[in-house]
Amino acid sequence: MNFHNFISKKLFANEGSKKSISRPIVKIAIGGIALGIAVMILSLAIVTGFQNEIKNKVIGFGSHVSIAKFDNNVSYEPQPIPQKQDFIEDLKKNPDIKHIQVFATKNGILKTNTENEGVVLKGIDTDYDWTFIENNLITGKRISFNDTSASKDILISKTISDKLNLKNGDKLLVYFVTKKKANDSTEFVEFEQRVRDFKICGIYETGFEDLDAQAVFVDIKQIKKLNYWERDLVGGFEIQLNDLSKLDEVSTQINESLSYELTAQSIKESNPGIFGWLELMDSNAIIIITLMVIVAAINMISALLILILEKTNSIGLLKALGASNQSVRSIFLNLAFKLIAKGLLYGNIIGISICFIQMKWKILTLQKETYYLDHVPINFDILHIALLNAGTIVVCMVFMLLPTLVISKITPVKALRFN
Repeated sequence: MNFHNFISKKLFANEGSKKSISRPIVKIAIGGIALGIAVMILSLAIVTGFQNEIKNKVIGFGSHVSIAKFDNNVSYEPQPIPQKQDFIEDLKKNPDIKHIQVFATKNGILKTNTENEGVVLKGIDTDYDWTFIENNLITGKRISFNDTSASKDILISKTISDKLNLKNGDKLLVYFVTKKKANDSTEFVEFEQRVRDFKICGIYETGFEDLDAQAVFVDIKQIKKLNYWERDLVGGFEIQLNDLSKLDEVSTQINESLSYELTAQSIKESNPGIFGWLELMDSNAIIIITLMVIVAAINMISALLILILEKTNSIGLLKALGASNQSVRSIFLNLAFKLIAKGLLYGNIIGISICFIQMKWKILTLQKETYYLDHVPINFDILHIALLNAGTIVVCMVFMLLPTLVISKITPVKALRFN
C-alpha cells in the first residue's frame, strides 16, 4: 500500500467519530462538492439541450446552407436559377455534405370564409428530406407528388390551423400576387392576382411559433406555375451538413465554388438574432460552472485547514519521526482527493439521475410561447460530464495546496505541546 495512503487512513480513522471537531465541516465540504457538480451537470445538459433543440428547429425549416441568386432585394421570393448546375456534382462529393435539395418560396394569403392569414409557401420536390417535418407531424401525411402535374396538397402548421379553424382534409384558397407576362413575350409587364385551391394533407407543430405562424409546404411545381418559370428553374438549393461545427468552414468553401451570380448563406447568417441569443447561453453556463467550482474549492480549503489544525499533534509527531513537510503535505492532499472523489460520486449520482428522470418523464415543463419548447430539454453527453469532473478535481487539488502551506509552519516541539 502507498505510504501516504496508509498514513492518511490511519491518521483519519476516527474522522467519522462524533468527537471529531472536523466531522461536520467535512460533511459540509463533501455536500458542497456534490451539490456543485450536480448543478454543473444539469446546467450544461440543459443549456446544450436547449441550444440543440432550437438549432434543430431552425435548421429543420431550412438547411445548414442555402444557395440562391445574388440579389440586394431581401425577399421571400428569390430570382430563379437553373436546376442543372456544374457545382452540384462537386458538392455531392464533399464528405461534409449530407444532402442537397431544391426549393422555391413565395408569399401568399390563405383565405377561408371568415379569416385571412399571410404565409410563406415553401415549394419542395421529391428530393426533400422529410425527417424534421415527420418528427413534428401531429396529423395527416406528407405531400404526395405527381410526375405529370402539380400536387394540390398543402402542409400547414397547427398555429395556422387554429387561427383559421382548419383541420386535416379541408380545402382552402391561397391568393398570390405575381408579375404577369405579356403575350408572346418573356418580359413581365405588370402585377396580377392569382388564386390556387389546395387540400390540407397534414398538420405539423414544432413549437417555434415565429416559423410555425408563416411556413406552409407545397409542391414546387405550384410555385413554378405561379411565377411562369420554366420546368428546369428553381428558387435555390438547400444543403445539409453532417456536422454543424463545420458550418462556417463549409459555407466558405461553397461560396468559393460558386459563380458571381450565386451566393451561399449559412443558417447563422440568415438567423443572426436566434444564434446570437443561443451563444449568450454559453456565457451563462460558463459563469455558473465557474462559481460552482470556486464554491467547491473554498469549501475544501476550509475543511482541509480545520483538519490540519485538528491534527497538529499528529503532524508534529510525524515530523519528529523524520517525515518531511512534503510527505506530510502529501498525506493531507491524499485525504483531500478522497473527500473530493466522494463528493463527486454523490454529485454525479444526483445530477445524472435528475437528467435521466427529465429525459424520460419530462417533469419540468416550459411555456412553449416563450421558450419554443414545452419541456426542459436535456443533452446527456458523457464527454461533458467527464470534463466537468476532471476540471473540478484539478481546480480543487490546486486550491488544496494553499492550506497545506500551514504544515511547514508547524514545528515538532510546539506541536507536541499543542492542546
